[in-house]
Amino acid sequence: MERNNLYPIFLKTTQLQILIVGGGNVAEEKLRFLTKSSPDANVTLVAPLFAEKTVQLASQFKVTTITDVYNAKYLEAKQLVVAATNDEAVNKQVYKDCRAQHTLVNVADNPPYCDFYMGGIVTKGNVKIGISTNGKSPTTAKRLRQFFEDVIPEDINTMVQNLNAYRKTIKGDFEQKVDQMNQITSSLVDRED
Repeated sequence: MERNNLYPIFLKTTQLQILIVGGGNVAEEKLRFLTKSSPDANVTLVAPLFAEKTVQLASQFKVTTITDVYNAKYLEAKQLVVAATNDEAVNKQVYKDCRAQHTLVNVADNPPYCDFYMGGIVTKGNVKIGISTNGKSPTTAKRLRQFFEDVIPEDINTMVQNLNAYRKTIKGDFEQKVDQMNQITSSLVDRED
């Protein structure tokens, strides 16, 4: 059976410099996805032309826009890059330039040219769940996201805050604290077999 070997991480986007190359619908979609999850992300968009919806979204989230063709100089000090143009040659050049500089890159809709994928995300307060289909089916990730949004209770954030407060009162070494927290939270996954 095929297996997803991707390693999920949650990035502090306020501490990163992110570049999106492109100004059309795909760039707008990637920017929307990013700002929905991380509204305070540090993002720069570069493109010779920007769609009106892309400009509106960029201004809503204080995203820097640069009206210019792609040039490798725009990668300077960037840690994460998304190539989202409608020009395959430009997207591949972005990929090559990023690889040469050891910068993580995602070429939209082109899995062989991606160091990471932008999967489905469910956010309820402090709880965030990332969903990946290994780049095979964004639609499945979307449906799973909708499922988890419906299943996870709205008050999950209160539970997380209460457990965090309780965790701070537990005495003992690390293993004892983990054991106590595991006992308290076991009812979240206990089920009849």
